Amino acid sequence: MTNPNAAPSKVPWPPILYLAAIVVAAVLGLLYPLPWITEPLSDLLFAAGWLAVAGVVAIYYSAMQTLKRAKTTIRPDRPSEHLVTSGAFSFTRNPIYFANTLLMIAIGLITANVWFLALALIAAFATQKLAIVPEEKHLQARFGKKYIDYAKKVRRWI
Repeated sequence: MTNPNAAPSKVPWPPILYLAAIVVAAVLGLLYPLPWITEPLSDLLFAAGWLAVAGVVAIYYSAMQTLKRAKTTIRPDRPSEHLVTSGAFSFTRNPIYFANTLLMIAIGLITANVWFLALALIAAFATQKLAIVPEEKHLQARFGKKYIDYAKKVRRWI
């Protein structure tokens, strides 16, 4: 059984994974650019990318404010003090990781860099394995039935 007072991980994987994915996507885009969709669809994707950025800002703001109000940590390498289920956490159990993934997709659409789209999926998969699964075990050990009920109602991603 997981110690409910222990941190879910010793390493803050998500910021490391997403930053690495952004760097790799940018470098691959410069060294090995992949073909992109032509106009007028490319213009629509560019606009969709900026709409996604607006969504990312809203999700980040909601998640940060909700965590702040709950007086619990944002850090993935620290134990949660309270189970947060409101704000952005009412539609996804991982709004910050979802926003990180959406931001990478938005950058890919805005810059016409397919590598960002591919690396966003890889970063999301790695985040799920290295951060989300241990966090879920931590939350279940710490909050028990309250977390189990929340997890049944709210999806992991979207």
